[in-house]
Amino acid sequence: MPSLNPGEAEGAVGDVKVSEAGKAPRGARLRAAVRGAPRALYEELWSEPADRVPRMGEVDAPVWRPVFLVLLVIAAVGIMVIRTVELSPHGAAVGGLAVLVAVAQSAVLVAGMIRPIGAWWAATALAVVAVLVTVAGAPSHLPYPLVSTVPLTPEVLYPSPFAGAALQGGALFLLALRVRPRRAVAALVLSMALALLLALRTPPLPQVTLAASALVFSTALVLGTALRSLRLARKDLDVQVELTADERARRTLLEERHRIARELHDVVAHHMSVISIQAQVAPHLVKDPTDELKENLTGIRENALEALAELRRVLGVLRSEEAPAQSARHTPQPSLDRLGGLIGSVRSAGLDVTLSTTGEPRPLPPGVELSAYRIVQEALSNVVRHAPGASARVEIGHRAGGLSVRVTNTAPVHASPLSSGAGTACSGCASAP
Repeated sequence: MPSLNPGEAEGAVGDVKVSEAGKAPRGARLRAAVRGAPRALYEELWSEPADRVPRMGEVDAPVWRPVFLVLLVIAAVGIMVIRTVELSPHGAAVGGLAVLVAVAQSAVLVAGMIRPIGAWWAATALAVVAVLVTVAGAPSHLPYPLVSTVPLTPEVLYPSPFAGAALQGGALFLLALRVRPRRAVAALVLSMALALLLALRTPPLPQVTLAASALVFSTALVLGTALRSLRLARKDLDVQVELTADERARRTLLEERHRIARELHDVVAHHMSVISIQAQVAPHLVKDPTDELKENLTGIRENALEALAELRRVLGVLRSEEAPAQSARHTPQPSLDRLGGLIGSVRSAGLDVTLSTTGEPRPLPPGVELSAYRIVQEALSNVVRHAPGASARVEIGHRAGGLSVRVTNTAPVHASPLSSGAGTACSGCASAP
């Protein structure tokens, strides 16, 4: 029994011996690659779609595409006309079969703009048909004008060694524009095999024909692959530029939010803290303060503390790098359950407020309850500021289709001084979630 190196073992899988590492002998791998070649070819050049290019009329459609399409149509028509003219010296009439092949190949060249893979396969099939027609000659049983009055020799079907290669190379170029380089190389190998078959079966210029085909096909592949790489590089660059612009805008927004948060903290939060402390200390500065005074000072302190809590929540949202809606989602929001506390604090400020609720309360989205709370809060604040001595009434109606909020007040006892506010309360209520 042959000796084995440490860590190695051999086993049989079918008729192929494999090592412990799972590697088959080179010959077996080669046979497996040959057997899998048709499937790989099918996946590379048939089942996998080509790169999508925006169609004309779409927003991101390339501006060069209409011009390129027009030039391609002109080139296809020119090739068809030149092919027809080149056939004329070899007979009194040009066979309809040869003209049909020329027209079909030119049409396939244009179709490559839309379906490059299918167009390349069609061009390859037409090239095979041309080879068969060249070798076998025109079928004698077909009536004129499907056949020519002269045999379809290589000099007739391909008067120049570049004639057939130009059509196949054009299809290969359009294919290389839209597929990965590995797929384009596979198409090049098949095209070269076809050119070799044409050179071997249609003398008298096999070497010149093969060299011309190799030159045209290779040039088409290199040019198409280079243009595809350039297009993808520009696309990636555009994406990076867009991401950079978005990140720059995001950083600018965050810096502005941090600046606003600093100003709110340094100014508003400081003053609210002072108000809370003064309201707490004030009863101790008065000899025998009345219960009404204590109650009012307690209300002032509670309102200041609540305002500080709300301000801290807003500052947390402003300082967060998340979107405001996402940051606020994790913090408790005022709801209709807190209307009693809101009305109690307003009453302690001297405003006579009554609350009326109709209908059967039902669960509402948090955004709806927050909006209703803010509307009532702003309305009562306006009554306190702009209607001294008036009374207010808050009506909350629960309906099948939603929620109704109504806040009314009586006429003020005396006129209030004009306010120089910014007038943003209504817009704030309207923009509430």
